[in-house]
Amino acid sequence: MKNKPNYQGESLTFYQLLNKYAIEVPIIQRDYAQGRESQSKIRSYFLKALYESLHKDEILMLDFIYGSIENNKFQPLDGQQRLTTLFLLHCYASITSKIPYDTYKILANFSYETRMTSRDFCRKLVENLNTFPEIGEDNDSVTIKISSIIKDSSWFFLSWKNDSTISAMLNTLDDIHENFFKINNLWDKLTTKNIIQFYYIELEYLGLTDDLYIKMNARGKLLTTFENFKAGIEKRVYDFNWESKIPAQKSFKVKIDTKWTDFLWSNFRKYSAIDESFVRFFSFVFMVDLASTKQVEDTNDIIKSLQENPHNISIDWLTESSFRRLVNYLDLLTEYYPSFLKNKLNLELFRHEPQENLLHEVLTHSPVASYTQKVLLFAQIKYLEKIDNLTGFDTTLYNNWMRVIRNIIAFGNIDKNGKRPDIIRSPQAFIGVLNLIIDLSAGANNIYNFLADKSNIISSTFSKAQVEEERVKATLILQNPERKNIIYDLEDTDTLRGRLEFIFYCLDYIPEHCNFDDEKFRNISQAFIKHLGSEVCLTNNLRRALLTIKGNSEYNFYDYWQSYWYLEDMSKRKLIDNYREIEYLLHSYNREYFKILIHKLTSMSLEEIIETFEPPEKFPNWKLQLIKDETLLDNSKSHYIAIAEDNSFCYLLKSIRPRDLEGSIKII
Repeated sequence: MKNKPNYQGESLTFYQLLNKYAIEVPIIQRDYAQGRESQSKIRSYFLKALYESLHKDEILMLDFIYGSIENNKFQPLDGQQRLTTLFLLHCYASITSKIPYDTYKILANFSYETRMTSRDFCRKLVENLNTFPEIGEDNDSVTIKISSIIKDSSWFFLSWKNDSTISAMLNTLDDIHENFFKINNLWDKLTTKNIIQFYYIELEYLGLTDDLYIKMNARGKLLTTFENFKAGIEKRVYDFNWESKIPAQKSFKVKIDTKWTDFLWSNFRKYSAIDESFVRFFSFVFMVDLASTKQVEDTNDIIKSLQENPHNISIDWLTESSFRRLVNYLDLLTEYYPSFLKNKLNLELFRHEPQENLLHEVLTHSPVASYTQKVLLFAQIKYLEKIDNLTGFDTTLYNNWMRVIRNIIAFGNIDKNGKRPDIIRSPQAFIGVLNLIIDLSAGANNIYNFLADKSNIISSTFSKAQVEEERVKATLILQNPERKNIIYDLEDTDTLRGRLEFIFYCLDYIPEHCNFDDEKFRNISQAFIKHLGSEVCLTNNLRRALLTIKGNSEYNFYDYWQSYWYLEDMSKRKLIDNYREIEYLLHSYNREYFKILIHKLTSMSLEEIIETFEPPEKFPNWKLQLIKDETLLDNSKSHYIAIAEDNSFCYLLKSIRPRDLEGSIKII
């Protein structure tokens, strides 16, 4: 029975691994990409690192290489590119060091199964290494390309030129010759001095299975943004010793190729390529880290760039902070994602309602997830960070937390025409709300207790009015839990969208006076939900009922919008043209009309308000007709009116800007 290697990895050289097992790159692995013309920078960097190490006789560790043992052959899951380059370097060393076949024939233990042609080329190359002309510093062969020698050899088939892996190997051999011809005793340095090493691990010791080959190679054969960025992360982790005390099976390099890939594969492969999902997640983490740390002067520009295109990520922005955040977030989501699926959010997200869940939207949404969806995902993760190991995922506390965040980011400055842009539509707003969530997350595991306790300071001033309202509601719920369902029902209406300022106004409630009336609250809430809670509430009966209300000493609820009709020299008004205008009115100077209306609706219907209306003296007749004759508004082509200067008549306009009188109805 073979000894079980240490979890940190067994330190080996390429030559030692070849003596331990034959190396066989499985057929489902991608081609040898490191040797492509397009990857010259990556190849040059790697070869330079190898050269410096060999030239100075300093040991170089190439990080982890791991895979499975099949029929006493090692099949790499990760490390194929490095192993191939090392194979070619050993082949070159055997040529320049004039090594006899019996010594270097161990190189035949390296085989490429991606294509039969690649496999045959490797075999023929090894068999004929001792037939190469003398190559070294002391003759004209320095300028000769190794690829030309090989292509001119009798054993080389012209058809092999069409094999992308063989072409890549030839490119690498040329670059190796250009860089390493000055190094004496190259073979000895590689095989005896053991200068170039890596950590070798077999998958079975990590508790992993061979089906990861399929998951990893579902990425495709091109070097993607993800592959290049992943390599950049691994280099920084190694250069700065960010994981010097981390066991191999818990390292970034292992988990991103195993645990995390398995997680994305299991949940998102039918929606998006795994590479794409990783890139989007990297971009999300960078946006969050930049927003919360603001370590870069052009933070706003970078966040905007990443929002427009996740592939704009740059390894230059990777700090230890963002790296730790990336690892933490991936670990949390991998562990708790099933909890999100099982315990779905029990609240409306309004127009940001995800098709499945927020992580799904951030990883797969086309073209990209919105700022708001990313903020909501960030809030989910902040809850996960606060989970008590003893109590675990609590559905109620999770929903309470997300509801508070939803209410804050749903707050919007709607205009009198009903336009309601998202509150988070710029890098500045993204940064502002993210830092507010960080402040609030101190109480994410019991947000109502946190908000109700005035000693908990919230330093962020973002959406300050809504945060204060959340404190008030938290206190009300803790004082009397029976209020919770009513508050939730109101918050979930499409009209209020989490904001209960108007309801408190109707109650004349002042928190400092502790004058909350529960019975009045129940009655007003029922009336509001029934008559103003959703888009279907905007009817001509609502318009007619509002015309009966005297607010601000006038019967003119329509004064919230004004324009001029030059055709007849008359002032134009609007009788609520679209549903979202109601939200504007509830939080404007004209809200008194709706307060009075709601109080009436606690005991009457809209029809009863209309029918029982008795006009005061000097009440305009045209207005009374609009109230009493339902056909006028029902048959009108628009909801705009033009009122005579002396208030003696009006026109029901056929459109917002009629150019003639035809189609508009005059009411006297």
